[in-house]
Amino acid sequence: MDARARSLTEPARVRMVRAMAPNDSRTDQDYETYRALLDLWSRENPIKTTKLQMLLAVNALLVSVASYTSTQAVPRWYLYMAGAAFCLIWTFSIGRTSLFQDVWQIKIADIRRRHPDDPRFAILETDDALRRARPLLRAFGALPSKWYLLFSPLLFAVAWLIALVIALADLAVV
Repeated sequence: MDARARSLTEPARVRMVRAMAPNDSRTDQDYETYRALLDLWSRENPIKTTKLQMLLAVNALLVSVASYTSTQAVPRWYLYMAGAAFCLIWTFSIGRTSLFQDVWQIKIADIRRRHPDDPRFAILETDDALRRARPLLRAFGALPSKWYLLFSPLLFAVAWLIALVIALADLAVV
């Protein structure tokens, strides 16, 4: 890219690249596909966030009910079993959402490789910007959301299963 192109703003650079590029229907088709995949990929984030919020709310409710009933002589094993079941379902649900987000990202990268010099296909290339981000934000944002979204419900499920085993063992002793 020449000095003039580097001095342009991003939208102007994109227009310049389009003007310099031959009118290629394959490139246009790839760009439309790229935009559609990018839209699909970005729509998965709010879905994952909503699922995590619901997971936290349901677990808070179950813990509250279990804590309340602990002052009474009521067996709570059914609450623990429900908590484990809900958390396992959320693990698979969030896993599926994360899987498709990964699939869209792989397809986006495949299209990007076909057009390495076209900046329109580089929207997800953020390594340079990440290096320039503030250190505290890089530290707290270093863990990809799919990992804590997948392991949070799994850890909750394990905790509920442990509580279930302890409650059933206490019932067996009585």
